Formats: sequence, C-alpha cells, structure tokens
Amino acid sequence: MSTQKFLFFISFFFLSFFVKAQQNQGFTVSGQVSEKSGQTIPFATVVIEKTNLSMISDENGKFVFKNVKSGKYILKISAIGFAPIKKHVELSPNNNNVNLSIKLENELNELENVSVIGRSSVDKINKQAYNVTAVDAKKLHNSTLDLAHALDRVSGVRFREAGGVGSRSELSINGFSGNQIKIFIDGVPMDNFGSSFQINNIPINLADRVEVYKGVVPIWLGGDALGGAVNIVTNSKPRTYVDASYSFGSFNTFKTAINAGYTSKSGFTAEINAFQNYSDNNYWVNVEAQNLETNQYFKETRVRRFHDNYHNETVIFNIGITGKKYADKLMFGFTAGQNKADIQTGARMVAVFGERYRRGNTLMPTLKYQVKDLFTKGLNVNVTGNFNFGYEQTVDTVNRRYNWFGQYDPRPGLGGEAERSLYKFKNNNGIATFNATYAIGERHSLLVNNTFNTFDRKGSDELYPESITYQQPQKLQKNILAAAYKFDYNQKWSTSLFVKNYDLSTTLTRSYNPSGNWGDVAYVVLNDKSSNLGYGGASSYYLKQNLQLKASYEKTYRLPTSDEIFGDPNANLQGNNNLKPESSNNINLGLSWQTSFNDVNALTFDVNGIYRNSTDFIRTEFNNNQNKTVTVNQGGVRTKGIDGEIRYSYKRRFTSGLNMTYQDIRNMTKYEPEQNYVSYYYKDRMPNIPYLFGNLDGTVFFNDVFKKGNNLSVGYNLLYVHAYYLYWPSRGGSNGKHDIPVQMKHDLNLVYTMADGKYNIALECQNLLDNELVDNFSLQKPSRAFYVKFRYFFNKSNK
Repeated sequence: MSTQKFLFFISFFFLSFFVKAQQNQGFTVSGQVSEKSGQTIPFATVVIEKTNLSMISDENGKFVFKNVKSGKYILKISAIGFAPIKKHVELSPNNNNVNLSIKLENELNELENVSVIGRSSVDKINKQAYNVTAVDAKKLHNSTLDLAHALDRVSGVRFREAGGVGSRSELSINGFSGNQIKIFIDGVPMDNFGSSFQINNIPINLADRVEVYKGVVPIWLGGDALGGAVNIVTNSKPRTYVDASYSFGSFNTFKTAINAGYTSKSGFTAEINAFQNYSDNNYWVNVEAQNLETNQYFKETRVRRFHDNYHNETVIFNIGITGKKYADKLMFGFTAGQNKADIQTGARMVAVFGERYRRGNTLMPTLKYQVKDLFTKGLNVNVTGNFNFGYEQTVDTVNRRYNWFGQYDPRPGLGGEAERSLYKFKNNNGIATFNATYAIGERHSLLVNNTFNTFDRKGSDELYPESITYQQPQKLQKNILAAAYKFDYNQKWSTSLFVKNYDLSTTLTRSYNPSGNWGDVAYVVLNDKSSNLGYGGASSYYLKQNLQLKASYEKTYRLPTSDEIFGDPNANLQGNNNLKPESSNNINLGLSWQTSFNDVNALTFDVNGIYRNSTDFIRTEFNNNQNKTVTVNQGGVRTKGIDGEIRYSYKRRFTSGLNMTYQDIRNMTKYEPEQNYVSYYYKDRMPNIPYLFGNLDGTVFFNDVFKKGNNLSVGYNLLYVHAYYLYWPSRGGSNGKHDIPVQMKHDLNLVYTMADGKYNIALECQNLLDNELVDNFSLQKPSRAFYVKFRYFFNKSNK
C-alpha cells in the first residue's frame, strides 16, 4: 500500500469514528499555564499523578483532560526554566468541570523584576532544543514593515529582494537561501500560495510571532527544508477583535490591513484577514544609460524607475467551530487574491522594459482540523489541506527596446521586449498535512508527520494556439513522511531523535529532432521517481538556570521545486529538468545566557556555530544570455559560520541589540564531470551570497506623554552588509571583478500609542541617508522613503 493510500485510510478512520470518541464521557480538567506577569507558557508538561494521564499544553499554554473519573487528584505542572508546582483537584457530580489558572515562578530569580524588552513573550520558543529564534511580531504591529523586512533584523537571516514593494524576493538563513528555506503559516507550507500571497506582501499584523529555525527543523513542520524554516504563527485564540491599519508614503505607496474575528459562547468562530498593497515603486536608481535623442552616454546617472507599478489584494476567510469535544478546532476557509506587477528589468539592470508585466491570482479553499485526546489520552491530531486553482501570466507583446530615460526604439515585426508571450498557466497545486503527537507519561512523547504536495501545470498561449509545446505534461508529486521521539528530563535536558523519508515523482518531456530538418520537433515523455532517507537529532541542556547549551545534527535532503524544474516565466526563471535533489550534513551548536544586575538592567547573549557539508547544492546563476536566471547543481559546498546577538534593557525605558553573522561558504567541487575538467573555482567563496552582515537597533520609551496612559517610543535600526562578489572570485582580473559594495541602511521610527494601545500612530523613515542599496545580481532597492501608519485595535476577551 502506498504512503498516500495509507494516510488516507488512517485519516478516514479517525474522522469516521470521532463520534465514538465522545462516548463514555467523564469529567473534565482544563486550564492555562502562564507566568506571574500573565504571559502564557506554551508546551508545559501537565501530569495527573498516580494515573497514566499526562499531556503537553498547546502554544497558548492551554490543556484539557477529558473523561476523567471522579475522585481526588494532584496535578503536577512543569516547564523548562520555571519551578514546578502541584495543584489539588477534586472531581464529583457537583464539580465535574474544573478550569484552572496556573501561575509558574521563573526559576531565574534574578530576572524576576526585569526582562529584555521585546523578548519575554517569546522566550519559551527560544528554549526549545532546536536552534530557533522567535520574533515577537506584536511589538512591530504599529510599524509599516511586512513580514520579510521584520525577519531581516534577525541574526543569521538576510531578506533579499529584486526591488520595491511586491518584487521577487527570497530569504537566506546561514548561507542557505531561496527554496532551501521553507516558509509556513501556522505549520502549513506556503509552497502553493501563488504570487498574490508572498512573505514580502503580508502585513506584520497578520502574525502573533515568527519562528526562525536555523539548520535542523522539527518534524511537525513537515517538508524538505534543507537549511532552515520560518513559521508565521497567527493568533489562534478564540476571541472577538478588530485590528485595522492604513499607511501611506513615498513612491505613492498605500497599504491597508484589516484583521477581525468573532467567537460566540457556543464555539462558533469566524475570522477574516484582508490586506492590499499599492506602489508606483518609482524610486531613484543609479544606472548607466544613453539618451536616444542626443546619443549622449552617461556612465552613471540618477533616474527614476518608470515602469514598476505593483498592487495586490488578498482576503482570507475562515468559519467553523472551536472548543468542542470532537474538535478543538474545525475551520473551513477560502483565500482569494490577485496581483499585477510591471516588470522594469530583467535579471540584471542592463535590461530595461517599459511595457512588460505579470499578473496572477490565488483561489484556494482550505481545511483545518485539530483534536486532542483522540481515542486515547495524550493523542493529539492536526490535519490541514488546501488546493490553489489560481493562475499566473506574463504579458510581453510590445516589440520595443527601452532605456532608463523611458525612451525606446521600435523594432520591426511581431515580438516582445524579452520574449513575445501571452502564456497563461495554472499550477493546480495542493498540499495536505497530517500531524500526530502522543505523550507517554511525563518524559516521553512520539510524533508523526506527513506532508504531501501535488503539482500539475496546465497552460496555453493565445498567440500560439496550435503549439504543442504547451500541451506537454509538467507534473510533480512530493511526499515527506517523518517520525520522532522526544525525551524530557527534570526540566534541564530535552532531546529529540527523528527520521524522514523523501519521495519525489516527476513527469516531464524532452524535445528532440526526429528528422534532422529545421523546425521539426518531437517530445518524449519521461517519468522519474526517487526516494531518500534522512535522520537527525536535537538536544538542549541547562548547564545553569540561566545558561543553556544546544546541539543538533541532521542528514537532510531538499527536493527540486516545480519552478526550478519547469521554470517560472513570471520570475524570469528558466527551467532545468536535469536538477537532482541536494543533500547536506548539518551540525549546529548554540549557547544562550541571560542575567540581570542592580534590579533594573537585563542582558541576554546568544551565539551559534554552524557547519554544513552539502552535495548537489542547488544554486541560482545567470543563463547563457544573462536575461534570465537558472538553478543548477554545485557538486560540493562547505559552509562554516557563526552568528551571535547581544541585547540589553534598562527597566522599561530603553532596549538595544546587536547581531552579526559570518559565514564562509566554499565551493569544494574539484572536478566538473559534465564539463570534463578540473574546476577553476575550487575553494572559491560562493558568488552572489553575502558572508558578513548584521543589525544594530535601539529604542527609547517615554510613558504618559501628553496624557496618562499614552506612550511614545523612538527607535533606530542599522543594517550592515559587507561587500561580496557577484561572480566567482577567481574569475577575471583584479580590476575587472564585479562586486556588490558595502551597504548601510539607516531607519528611524516614532510610535505614539493612546488609550492603552487602542489608537496608534507611527512615523518612519527608511534609508535615512539615501544610500545606494543593491541585492540579488546587483538589482537596486528603494532610495530614501517616508511613511505614516494609523492603526486601530480592539479586543474583547472571551470568558
């Protein structure tokens, strides 16, 4: 029986017999675990002593024991970094539903009165055995940042983009980038969300926190991440709230976001998240250009981008029930979005377009089902599914040659600026995930995850309706099945061991010339399957109460994506159907220390070391014409690096932090079998990848400004990226090497909150000194910009 059929049978079995799980109901013990300050504590261990009942609280610190017999019990509640406590509970016919509020004392007594601002609410995530950094997104809800630019301030992380609002982008974590990094929303992979729903157009207000995993990724985040993952965690608490914001600023940029939810006493829940982004992106760039009217040549001149308008609109709607015995959450949803983006340049800025554009939409039904204690105590199940019916299209029908002054030369005949096309396609991409955890007593737990991804591209071009090229099959299926064992001991030692199986199946065609005559093309269909086994482990140990050591190892694989194999016309990406899966041995070591002094100062220090030994490393380079990019396998790549962060806080008045990352990424391929020669670039640093970068930030807080309860914060952020080569360092002479120069970006922000955060105003200046900022393949990013944001927030607690 195949893996897919087996999982379908299991899922059907669970859902068919959930009614039986409601029978023989007993009494209920529930509660929420939190700190004295009120901050919830996720993943706490709750044990009913002298029984076999135990469980791990959810991400909001909540737990529920169902069908408990009447009697007197003692509950033991514990969590890493906190002193365990016991609670006495008595269940009887007159007291059959007990709800507890558990407050744990922080074992770090010297930190009881002071914490590092902006980190306290996510410290529990950072205490996991994995090398993970959690960003408290709520602290940034008043800013104009999107999720991607917020991540750009995390140590070891670089957000790389091809321009302004809505431009092509990718994340880089400790040397791995693009599809080597997986992005999730509430544990669901974003592989098929389409161009209307990307990390650089999602407002920060959608997230409650953002978890960045560097290196080894826990199996409950299913998928084939090679070097890290980003999990965007929304606020899943049943609540009634409204969070609305509007911002405007330079380059005719407007952004709107509305998030609202309603939960009734019966458990009926409805949620809506809607946002839009609009920008002309007509910022200043420094380029070389020739005036077509005067024939005057400028080696460097400053001009505005003139064909880079972008807009997108997205609505996410969910409706269902929460808090039921047969379903802690059962939500049906639909995501609809559209976008249109002018294309200003090719893969490099020497190619200038004036009419070419891309557009697309997202039409995606979704399902989320969560239940605890299914059939037996401690068995928690989470099932999700979605399918995107949206389309993508690139329009290129104007046969002109533009320059940076907006002038053009018409060219004779039919054609396009890059490649004449009205190609429109649907990827028909769906993802299903199954996640189950089972707690065996207080110390042991088992986890199983399966992630299935299907892709079937169908496309046509009305300019070439008879072309058989667009009729060729382009199909891909991935299935990643993982299992893990987790052991916790005495709140000091936590270890996870896991194994993963990676299955890949592709159907594609290759062209050939059967007769040898010009223009005679035929296709042969190829089916290919592969399977790989990965494994690893992660461990965390507290040497002292405030000193944590982490270590992890993983033998992992990353399967080629559909866009890398078949290409993506919207992203100027050429397909490569010869790509092989890449593999890597990853080792991570981490140390975290925190302390306080004089009762008003808090200090945290984190440092992480990495080692990667990769085979068939998938990287991006220019194609032969340098008008597109293409992904290729690099035989061997070795990465050694270190990243660290230090943060300081004084009372609730001031906080500052500094993080730096150094990564030495080398080509270790001695021989290129396809080219049949010894590599000229052996031990060269990998091109077009930053190797030294960091952030410095500081914020001052003023309380009771103009009126009691109104607060003001003034913040500063500096981004530094050291110079690096665009091509192989051994290529070319000393005076002819193309490099991406040192970059320094200065940002200022001012946030004023009123009525305990109900009304908020933010002013921001990005790239204060108007420095030239460049990124992927030397594409320039926006010049100095100013923004204003207004936000209204209302939250009604549900009792």
